Amino acid sequence: MTDRNREPLDFSTLGPKNVVADFNGGRLTTDAGGLLLREVADRIGLFDALDAAIPDPRHPLFLIHDQRALLAQRVTAIALGYEDLNDHQALRADPVLQIAVGRAPDLDLTLASPPTLCRLENRVDRETLVQIAGDLIDQFVAAHAEPPEHLILDFDATDDLVHGHQEKRFFHGYYDHHCFLPLYVFCGDELLVAYLRPSDIDACQHARAVLKLLVQRLRAAWPKVKITIRADSGFCRWRLMRWCDSHGLGSVLGLAKNTVLERAARDEIERAQRQFCRTGQPQRVFGSFSYAAKSWDRKRRVIVKAEHTAQGPNPRYVVANVPGDPQELYEDVYCQRGEAENRIKEQQLDLFADRTSCHRFLANQFRLLLSSAAYVLVQALRRTALAGTELAEATVGTIRLKLFKVAARVLVSARRVVFHLASSYPYQEVFREVCARVMGRPQAPTCASG
Repeated sequence: MTDRNREPLDFSTLGPKNVVADFNGGRLTTDAGGLLLREVADRIGLFDALDAAIPDPRHPLFLIHDQRALLAQRVTAIALGYEDLNDHQALRADPVLQIAVGRAPDLDLTLASPPTLCRLENRVDRETLVQIAGDLIDQFVAAHAEPPEHLILDFDATDDLVHGHQEKRFFHGYYDHHCFLPLYVFCGDELLVAYLRPSDIDACQHARAVLKLLVQRLRAAWPKVKITIRADSGFCRWRLMRWCDSHGLGSVLGLAKNTVLERAARDEIERAQRQFCRTGQPQRVFGSFSYAAKSWDRKRRVIVKAEHTAQGPNPRYVVANVPGDPQELYEDVYCQRGEAENRIKEQQLDLFADRTSCHRFLANQFRLLLSSAAYVLVQALRRTALAGTELAEATVGTIRLKLFKVAARVLVSARRVVFHLASSYPYQEVFREVCARVMGRPQAPTCASG
């Protein structure tokens, strides 16, 4: 520490008292809640699984930072809100991250630098990425104490805005900018797949291959599980629907409106209009009929929601191969897919899944998987420790603010590492309860079901 850093900083007086600050507080952290993440990660074996999936060509005699430590450092930092590799230059002596990688806090034994972490990102290959993607699915399976009866898998695509000259970035007409087009698959709040794709493709491309991989792994674990996929109209393609039919999967997919559909749903649309004219209140009328687009292999059941408001008619359509009342299928099944969009926003806004600024496409896919691993880590904390607390339904950003961003002074002795948390921390009781649960037995996740 320089002499300049030891100089006090004078602020305005507070009555008769002088207000002074300095940088002599000792070893401190603002992220003491990261201790909870370390315990959860060890319990679910997340970092060990990631480490086993990635070959390490480095000579062990010349290693300062082993690969597991690099992964733990990067994923934990993302969960704590540090989005860029450059952040790690200032975090190299952070006591929480040092403990996360399995090292006692020491100002002289610093963590990996940004260039070291960057080299890790850039040496992964396609086979490694496939293995890591499989590990995320395995995490989902391992979290269930009992085989589930029914899984609803939400497929969705979104834009990942890019600004540089990354490999496989293209201009997308719908989003009106250069981007990637990642594919996500969620089951309730649980993330199963995060697959980076170029944006010059149909939204449904690769969905059938991803679904095949998912079904193989899920049925290998649970042979009797019932599986239904749910997605918007971007995934309503006959090959995907036929694959679901032939492999015993349910499918509930949005269907873009057209004049043929409007003619088929004329009775429901006119009935909704008459009811609106009579009551002056928005009306919904549900029905179903058989329909086949020109590209489809056969006719399928289509659900119509004929809505009429002051703005006029607004019919919506869903094609489904599962039985049920039209209104229930639309409102209780299809509309629930909107929750997956919230989870995607959470991963992008709170866990920086859109920080795909590497030149190499595979490196950007790896960054997306690191963000996904951070999501899996925080979701495991939700599952094991947050149920019934005031943070049970909180987003990652809120959990980070109230549970992770905790000031603490760190004292290190020969036998102990003590974190003295701030006495004025307002969520002490929640923290105590969460800590007790984290150190106990994990519970099975809650997944969408029919």
